[in-house]
Amino acid sequence: MQESIQYRIFKFFNAALMLLIIFVTLYPFLNIVAQSFSSEANIVAGNVNLIPQGFNIDTYRVVMSDNMFWTNYKNTVIYTVVGTAISLVLSTMLAYPLSKRRLRGRNFIIMFVVFTMFFNGGLIPNYVLISSLGFGNTIWAIVIPGAISVFNLLIMKTFFENIPEELEEAAIVDGSNTYGILLKIVLPLSKPILATMMLFYAVTHWNSWFPAFLYFSDKDLFPVSMYLRNMIKGVEGTLSTGATSADNLNQISSNIKSVTMVLTVLPILCVYPYIQKYFVSGVMLGSVKG
Repeated sequence: MQESIQYRIFKFFNAALMLLIIFVTLYPFLNIVAQSFSSEANIVAGNVNLIPQGFNIDTYRVVMSDNMFWTNYKNTVIYTVVGTAISLVLSTMLAYPLSKRRLRGRNFIIMFVVFTMFFNGGLIPNYVLISSLGFGNTIWAIVIPGAISVFNLLIMKTFFENIPEELEEAAIVDGSNTYGILLKIVLPLSKPILATMMLFYAVTHWNSWFPAFLYFSDKDLFPVSMYLRNMIKGVEGTLSTGATSADNLNQISSNIKSVTMVLTVLPILCVYPYIQKYFVSGVMLGSVKG
């Protein structure tokens, strides 16, 4: 069937609008990448737009030649993997029973959980608690306090509520218990929401630096976000090489922010395309009911 003129005009403006939105979305990131590979003179003069000007990788070379950078990068990977695994297990163990309307005290538990979303003990009580538990300068100070996100928990609970009860009843008839239903029926059907939660928790742990700032005094335990944050705050005091010249220091100070953004966001960008299809369906299915 031949398309009408009105439909062709609509498709033209629709494509133009989509291209404009894509450009506006990508422009800041492309500009950051261009600045990270540009020279100090062009950055200061404002000549950098989408293409690097005066190609320069001194900042990358200095940052990546520092052993402390790779030590902190390894710490971030460990904190992210361990923290995401713990968060997924604990969130699933709490969200699944809360999705059952027959659970006694369900409404009170949900109200209690939601209460923690708006109110908490405060910075100093949390610091005293973590210190008294002996979590200072350990991985547990990073992964335990924020192990369960109430927002993510509610999305998971809503997703579990949409799984037909008949499937679980059939499993009970076949002799399966609660744990068997969860492991063999519910979790295999919940791959979209699990992938979405994995992305949410992984990004949160990857970008986290404030808990390390509070509870860590040993630089060998810092995550990479803390290392890069310290570099931005004071280039001279953070670099452990101590062999940086004045010219290099000016170059580093001019594009250190863009270099740190590229280095920290790169792993997440590599992972995101593989779970994008689960991400969209997981959020949609988990948020259609309140």
